Amino acid sequence: MNRKIRTGLALTLVFGFATSLAHSYPLDGYPWTGIVRLEAYRLASTGSGRPSFLTEGEMQPRDWIRLGLADQSGFSIPPADPQLSHHIEELIGKDARHYGVAVLDWSDPENPRYAAVNTGRPQNPGSVGKIMVLLAWFQALADLHPDDVAARERLLFEAEIVADSFIRTDSHKVPIWHWGMTTVEWRPIEEGDKASLWTFLDWMASASSNAAASMLMKHLVLIKHFGKEYPVSEARANEWLDSTSKRELSKVWLDAIRSPLGRNGLDVSKLRQGAFFSKEGKRRIPGTNSTSTAGELMKYIVQMERGKLVDEWSSLKIKKLLYLTDKRIRYAATPALDSSAVYFKSGSLYGCKAEKGFDCGKFRGNRMNFMNSMVVVETVDREPALRYAVVVLSNVLRKNSSELHQQLGFDIHKIIGSMHPKGIGELTTSPGS
Repeated sequence: MNRKIRTGLALTLVFGFATSLAHSYPLDGYPWTGIVRLEAYRLASTGSGRPSFLTEGEMQPRDWIRLGLADQSGFSIPPADPQLSHHIEELIGKDARHYGVAVLDWSDPENPRYAAVNTGRPQNPGSVGKIMVLLAWFQALADLHPDDVAARERLLFEAEIVADSFIRTDSHKVPIWHWGMTTVEWRPIEEGDKASLWTFLDWMASASSNAAASMLMKHLVLIKHFGKEYPVSEARANEWLDSTSKRELSKVWLDAIRSPLGRNGLDVSKLRQGAFFSKEGKRRIPGTNSTSTAGELMKYIVQMERGKLVDEWSSLKIKKLLYLTDKRIRYAATPALDSSAVYFKSGSLYGCKAEKGFDCGKFRGNRMNFMNSMVVVETVDREPALRYAVVVLSNVLRKNSSELHQQLGFDIHKIIGSMHPKGIGELTTSPGS
């Protein structure tokens, strides 16, 4: 069912009915990104204040968001704290062997604490693999314009992607809005849809669109091959793609998606996205397998917070793209995080087989039931403020993994809060303060 929300004054009247809006980049980000649906949502939120379905933590402006460890030049993940790790394992209980969990608390950056439960346990990342597409794109932009951030911004803002057969076939809906439209429409990306690089990045990060991801992957191959000539015409791009062997295309693709990981301090044997997110993409440009571990995903987060994913500019852009996804779901859905800023990506893969007496379904697979969550939490409406990151990979069969992750979100937030009892003093106003 399409979800439509009227813009202008009428939009404020029906905003409370909306069940799920994609907000990935901060709402005031349109002038800097050209992501026009941000302006529609910003206009909608000005009439009567914050819409009822958005939490306080989702309303922060772009300048509020900062890198949490950029001023900690020597920061590294400390050895696992046995007591905290045991506490986290107790929360999981008897299913602990089916989990990989990493928790890093830097609320006091001089005394960080780290919990590790099976952090080397490998699992297909699912849609969490899209963070590797983000990294690959910002690395490609930096390689093209190493000393010219303005040129990178122009490319993100001005270069257009036209959806083609590489999107086949994806059911994820994205927000579609153009100036003059009376509604923001939610529907899958269709062949012929045209939008900027920024918008495709937003669709991939916020709505987790496989179609958007696959188009970005195709264009990652193009920018890798054409270099400073990118963007090139569709005719020229397709001529090269059609005349180049799958073996050569695969070589370009794997270099484009994997080399940024190693260059940014990550281990490709523990974290990689090997294949396109669409069947047609996989057919046209073969790849390899994908994998992740909780420990390596935590390294990605730390590199981002330190400003070490490519550079500080790129790290901050990636963090802003992760600021929110679709309405808070899975781990991030716990009401305990309502007042917190949450930077989040999740992904799931489940499979079913015939089993007498069991109704297999979404997030409750009995053949496989992967659920992956990576999250950064900034809770600044208390003193001391809380700043921490969590990665959870699970494969617990026959149980609703979405609910399991949501409960962990509540329990871990409670634990982190208990480690930093509320004191007396003025509330922190910015995560960077």
